[in-house]
Amino acid sequence: MKEIRDGSQANHMSKSASSDSNPLVLDVDDFKGNFSFDDLFGNLVTELLPSYLEKEADSSESHGNIVGIDALSNGNLRSNAGKSAQGLSSPLFPEVDALLSLFKNSSTQLVDLKRQVDGKLNNLKKEVAVQDLKHRKTLAELEKGVDGLFGSFARLDSRISSVGHTAAKIGDHLQSADTQRESASQTIELIKYLMEFNRSPGDLTALSPLFTDDNRVAEAASIAQKLRSFADEDIGRQKTTVSSAVGNATSSKGLEVAISNLQEYCNELENRLLARFDAATQKRDLTRMGEYAKILSQFNRGTSAMQHYVGLRPMFDVEVMNADAKLVLGDEGAQPSPSNVAKGLSSMFKEITDTVRKEAATIAAVFPSPKDVMSILVQRVLEDRVPKLLEKLLQKPSLVNPPPMEEGGLVLYLRLLAVAYEKTQEFSKDLRSVGCGDLDVEGLTESLFLPHKDIYVECEQASLKQLYKAKMDELRTENQLSSESSGTIGRSKGASMALSNPEISVAVVTEFVRWNEEATSRCSLFSLQPATLAASVKVVFTCLLDQVSQYITGGLERARDGLTEAAALREKHLLGTSVSRRVAAAAASAAENAAAAGESSFRSFMLAVQRCGSSVAILQQYFVNSLSRLLLPVDGAHAASSEEMATAMSRAENVACKGLQQCIETVMAEVLSSSHPKSKVGNSWRKDAEGLSETASLPQGRGKVERLLSTEQKATDYRSPDDGIIPDHRPTSACACVVAYLSRVLESAFTGLEGLNKQAFLTELGNRLHKALLNHWQKLTFNPSGGLRLKRDITEYGEFVRSFNAPQIDEKFEQLGIIANVFIVAPESLGPLFEGTPSIKKDAQRFIQLRDDYKSAKLASRLSSLWH
Repeated sequence: MKEIRDGSQANHMSKSASSDSNPLVLDVDDFKGNFSFDDLFGNLVTELLPSYLEKEADSSESHGNIVGIDALSNGNLRSNAGKSAQGLSSPLFPEVDALLSLFKNSSTQLVDLKRQVDGKLNNLKKEVAVQDLKHRKTLAELEKGVDGLFGSFARLDSRISSVGHTAAKIGDHLQSADTQRESASQTIELIKYLMEFNRSPGDLTALSPLFTDDNRVAEAASIAQKLRSFADEDIGRQKTTVSSAVGNATSSKGLEVAISNLQEYCNELENRLLARFDAATQKRDLTRMGEYAKILSQFNRGTSAMQHYVGLRPMFDVEVMNADAKLVLGDEGAQPSPSNVAKGLSSMFKEITDTVRKEAATIAAVFPSPKDVMSILVQRVLEDRVPKLLEKLLQKPSLVNPPPMEEGGLVLYLRLLAVAYEKTQEFSKDLRSVGCGDLDVEGLTESLFLPHKDIYVECEQASLKQLYKAKMDELRTENQLSSESSGTIGRSKGASMALSNPEISVAVVTEFVRWNEEATSRCSLFSLQPATLAASVKVVFTCLLDQVSQYITGGLERARDGLTEAAALREKHLLGTSVSRRVAAAAASAAENAAAAGESSFRSFMLAVQRCGSSVAILQQYFVNSLSRLLLPVDGAHAASSEEMATAMSRAENVACKGLQQCIETVMAEVLSSSHPKSKVGNSWRKDAEGLSETASLPQGRGKVERLLSTEQKATDYRSPDDGIIPDHRPTSACACVVAYLSRVLESAFTGLEGLNKQAFLTELGNRLHKALLNHWQKLTFNPSGGLRLKRDITEYGEFVRSFNAPQIDEKFEQLGIIANVFIVAPESLGPLFEGTPSIKKDAQRFIQLRDDYKSAKLASRLSSLWH
């Protein structure tokens, strides 16, 4: 359209421009559509300026060649300039007049067109205003009409609702009337049937065909149940209604006859249906079974049919239950083992679960209420089949006369109980997954074990005591056999005590803990509440504490008996004031045996203490790792058990402390045995021993009991006959023997004791050694060279006790080294020697009196001012 219109405009304007007599005529239609001024101008001047348009096109093409023109030679440029000068003589734009006339005419026409357009626009605005006013009036009238229409619709809707409500009421009344009519009709028919049953007791011969037709048993069952309900309700109303006694008696009598006959008929019909149901069951006719089950559901909600079906299941036959017992218990008379029982129970429960799952599919296809049937089936399993097996498996033992360990003891009963409980719990979960209706399977399973759980804790206590007694009997038997094989039984006074108290063994204590751990696991299995569990665990742990305490206390007492026996041997073989050479030799040999016994008993006790510490550590670790988490949920349970453990272990600690004191006595007795080198008895015995060395076979070797201080310490060790000789800087033989003996004996103490026990023992031993050495040296006399020898001995003793890691003992021996200087310095230097150390003046005074020149140098009077 645009091209056509533009073409017509161009033709129109070109025709106007070509004729001077016909000026250009513009029309409004020329400006409609997509107007372009450039197109209009081009169409106006197309015929007047065709060469101009061509020049415009050429100028655009030659615009890029200006640079080339400038590059021409001067001659060419002058030639072009001459041509231009020649062209200036003619007009540059000869069409200007025609164009000016055309433009003026076009401008005039455009102004006229504008006026025409403005006039038309004003007229259109007026017409639009008039039409808009009319439109508004029309809308207002329409709104009024619509409002009236809405009002009419509202009234119509209200009328329709009123009519509908009235119709609904009429319908309800009609439905109620129909229901009443139908109910009355049914009541009349029921009364008619009821009269048939109300004739005479036991007379069921004149009943309607409905009750005798086998094809209408479902309808007959429904009618019979309605009749029973009707009669029961009537009797109930008459019992609560106040009326004449005669009327009541007559009415009740008639209804009782009807109810009796109805009951008899219903029983007969139910039995007949049950027989048919059984026949269909034998044929696995699920369709018939479902039909009869649906009819039987009208009798007592089908309970009799459900129970009848469940009771006839082969899984409850006696032969099947006997097979269960053989599978779980094994051959008759054989002792069952928990592992075999666990396997048997798993197999049996799996077989029952599979059977119940198959029955569930049949029940779902047959019975209208399968959940109720499944509830009865599972209940029968948990109340009949499982209890009969548990009754054979778990026979409650007597706690007064428990079964002997040869027959498994109480622990076998507890292990079987745990296995049965755990497997039965798993079985109940499997039954729950298969489906058991609303039956409380968990509660029913728990009830199976209530008689056993009531005495469970007491059984655990009795079992642990029985296990402990059996273990102790076993250890005593082993000790007795060992003693008999070595031929040592009855030789010592403590033989019976040794047999009654076995040696401490960490393996035995570990076995005690294992028993307790097993019992605790059963407590966790049987006790569901935290408080009950904590109470059971506490009772079981108390048994362990008693066992460990009794066992390690007995072992320590046995080791103490060895120390006591060694002490008795020492006392028995002490020398008298005057003995013969033969008696002295025999006493020396016996004393050696007593010393060996003392050293052996010392090592045995230290080993017992070491094992005791290891046993207590095992006990504490077990309490922290296994029992704390079970006791912490209950307030006070953990603290009470901790205190009880400390109390139980304190008994063993008391025995250990007494034994360690005996060990110190043993060591000191061996060190100081017959420590009187200046006595007549000691000197004569030593000479007799030296005389016998040529003829008698006295044991050789130093460090024996009788040679430690009394024998090895010679009176001349600290008082050389000639002070002019070179002093001997070696420790005395007595010192070397004592240190060697203590080093050898205390090896077991260093390994057997630890912590505060070790520190206390070594501190006490160091104090006793210090005191014993003081008492021993105060029986001797010293010259200056002997003082140097004594100081060397003190240094040796000090280096040895430094291994005790007891600072106070080290200090005491350092003071001894200072005191030994009283034998070395000249008499006139004694006064200043202890200035600044008043704490050792008292010991120094006693040591000064041991100087060999104490009397000759008149040191008492010379030093009197020093001591006061």
